[in-house]
Amino acid sequence: MTSVLIAETSITRRRAISAVLANSGFSVQTLGSFEECLALLERMPRSSSEIGAVAVGWPDYGEPKADEVFDMLSRDQFEHLPVLVLADASSPGAVNWMMKRPRAALLNWGDYNDAGDALNKLMRPSSMLSNADDHNAGANLRVLLVDDSATVRLAFQKLLSKQGYLVEVAPSAAEGRKRFEAAPADIVVTDYFMPGENGPELIRSIKASAAGRATVCAVITGTYSDQVINDSLASGAIECMFKSEAKELFLARLASLARMVVDRKTVDAERRRLEGILSSVGDGVYGVDRAGGIQFMNPAAVHLLGYAGANDLVGESAYEKFHHAFENGAPMPKAACFLSACYQNGNQVPNWQTVFVTAARRPVPVECTVYPMTVDGVREGSVVAFRDVSERRVLEEELRWQATHDSLTKLHNRAFFESQLDQEVARLKRSDQTSLLLFIDVDRFKYINDTAGHSAGDQLLIEVSQRLKSRLRQSDSLSRMGGDEYAIVLRNVKSQDIDSIADEFRRALTSHPFVYAGKSYRITISIGVARMDRFTESPQDAMAAADMACHIAKNGGRNQTHVFSPESDQRATMDQELGWSTRLEEALRADGFVLSYQPIVPLADFQDTGVTDTRRLEPYFEALIRLRENNSNRLLAPDAFLPTAERFGMMLDIDRWVIHNAFRALRETARSGRRVKLSINLSAQSLTSPGTASFITDKFVEFDVDPKQLVFEITESRAVSNLESARALIGHLRALGCQFALDDFGVGFSTFSHLKHLDVDFLKIDGSFIQGLVDDKIDQAVVKAITGIAHSIGKQTIAEFVDRPQILPLLREANVDYLQGYFVGEPQVGLERALPFAGYGPVVTPATPATQTPATPGGSETVRAAG
Repeated sequence: MTSVLIAETSITRRRAISAVLANSGFSVQTLGSFEECLALLERMPRSSSEIGAVAVGWPDYGEPKADEVFDMLSRDQFEHLPVLVLADASSPGAVNWMMKRPRAALLNWGDYNDAGDALNKLMRPSSMLSNADDHNAGANLRVLLVDDSATVRLAFQKLLSKQGYLVEVAPSAAEGRKRFEAAPADIVVTDYFMPGENGPELIRSIKASAAGRATVCAVITGTYSDQVINDSLASGAIECMFKSEAKELFLARLASLARMVVDRKTVDAERRRLEGILSSVGDGVYGVDRAGGIQFMNPAAVHLLGYAGANDLVGESAYEKFHHAFENGAPMPKAACFLSACYQNGNQVPNWQTVFVTAARRPVPVECTVYPMTVDGVREGSVVAFRDVSERRVLEEELRWQATHDSLTKLHNRAFFESQLDQEVARLKRSDQTSLLLFIDVDRFKYINDTAGHSAGDQLLIEVSQRLKSRLRQSDSLSRMGGDEYAIVLRNVKSQDIDSIADEFRRALTSHPFVYAGKSYRITISIGVARMDRFTESPQDAMAAADMACHIAKNGGRNQTHVFSPESDQRATMDQELGWSTRLEEALRADGFVLSYQPIVPLADFQDTGVTDTRRLEPYFEALIRLRENNSNRLLAPDAFLPTAERFGMMLDIDRWVIHNAFRALRETARSGRRVKLSINLSAQSLTSPGTASFITDKFVEFDVDPKQLVFEITESRAVSNLESARALIGHLRALGCQFALDDFGVGFSTFSHLKHLDVDFLKIDGSFIQGLVDDKIDQAVVKAITGIAHSIGKQTIAEFVDRPQILPLLREANVDYLQGYFVGEPQVGLERALPFAGYGPVVTPATPATQTPATPGGSETVRAAG
């Protein structure tokens, strides 16, 4: 297992990258400062294998010893180590350093999940571009000198040895051949006239051997004649030299041969390096000439196409071998072949998707990128990189299905339904037809789910789906909207049949009981019906009408069908909610929300005049969302718009807006030298969304926020209603270092019995108990009981709605840990404004600005940031 040294000053990012690399099969050693990293590198022996790779975060600021660490990693001693640099997008220094160092790669912190793959690529043997085995130009070249004269051999051996050549001599062609076969030379210099074989014959035999094809050969002779020169050059010799010429001229000619050898070795080394790179690339790569003839193909391409070796393909037509078919498998004429046209015209094309046919005649979907290949300014052909995207196609298809379907019932989901409704409303505006929109709610679903178990609830939803589906015509659309709610679009319905058709669906579900585990349960449903025609203004209007009609049916006693009437007195309510949903969507798009921050302070450090010692306290706030009033600076409190957001399924997006902006605020305060602790509320939609944990984890890395600065609040009712989801999310985020608070504790459900199932750190006592504390003995007893049990199981308590000083003695008597409310401090827009007004010092309650609407005067928020 390869050991990776991780050097990163941020504990959040250090933990994130450690987890990714550990999951990728690496063992990790983490360091939290560049001083520690420098000390370890200085102690490391040159040949040490203690560390197999380094992952280092590029410093944003002037970190001590950071420059020295990067200087040391650039030295020859550590050139063999793969180095992965993780940096923010705006780090040109990191790019510059990486470009100068071999075996280095740069990864944006936003892509930290790809760190394992990046290191694996860096660690492939082909990444080592060492030239340690290359000969230096003109020195240490092996020269074989063959001459039958001992005097000549001795003289030239001394002369060449002084120039740094490694010289071996032989007295005859036969002996020279043996010595060459034993140790091939870079240069062979042979006499022309020798007993037995002459020099040209020796050269021919050497050049005919595999080891001698690249050897540079020369003939040296004492006879100047055209015949000698012609025979020498015809045998494969590069030079014909004369024993009588000056030593300086002989050495100059040999130096010229040496440069040829060095140049050839340099070219060979580069070719081997490029071949190594091609061999190590996971994607298939091949090169073609302008006519499409294959020039080379890397092992990955050969493997992907199912051939035994590159020799089966080189020299053949790429079109004829593997890209001669359309995606449906039909033959493709060469004139219609896009890739062949790219080869001919020199087009550069990224991410072209097509089909390659393997050796087994199996079509494989591929994605390829075409690059024109130019040599010395002349376009020679193209290089194509491609990859098999079969698995990605399957995954994309699965994702497309999941994006439009409900995984439990296999019906279409809300997103697909809304797109269908958009199309239907647009179609009706061009016709005289009437369609119906049905909202269906299963009555008392929660009773079956709670008494018979979640499996029974799931089976009931599946059975309801099947019964509804059995009543549909081919032109109708059925979707599960979420929970126990369904929606149906019935197209082309006669006006006189509206009531009877809608009620047929109700009777189809209520006519037979639901049977599970031998028990029968009576099913009833409430249906709201909205008529749609050319006068329907928008899909939102239709949905709001059907939803309102469904609520009227439920409120009227359930198991009913109600057709919406525009003249109904519920229209005003519908208009109001529809208007809010539109405003909320616009606020999400245009950043129309703001965050206010209300302080939470320890009771032990709070007196009637404020916090006694601000220097030893970490500021602690709750983030609370506000909505900007249209065309004004007025801010609306959350209880004005969050109920509508919940009705319209917008809470997940709002929660994520709060998290993103709160994390950004924490980063900014950290850069100014202030560390702040923050509470953020999570809605039921966030609790049940499978992507919430990963979204929050990514934000920790993106904004470099310590998870210990975060407390996530969930209401008791939501946590219990979504117990498994809540436990999974709490477990994931607590493992990172986050804390959790159970909000509105003490009302509803079984309260204390659920604490053993929820690993939270704080219990926020419901404000209704705190507000009645002064006058109500029962509230006093409840608060004492909550605090006593909380402390017995290692949890702390927070009193909400602390709105007057008379409450403080009673809270001290109950041993409450923290306070929150308007007496402690009012919410302020922005952390930079909230910090000075956080109650750290004399309590000065600033006048409420005329442009701001407080949520509940005298208390904490009744409806929180995203709850």
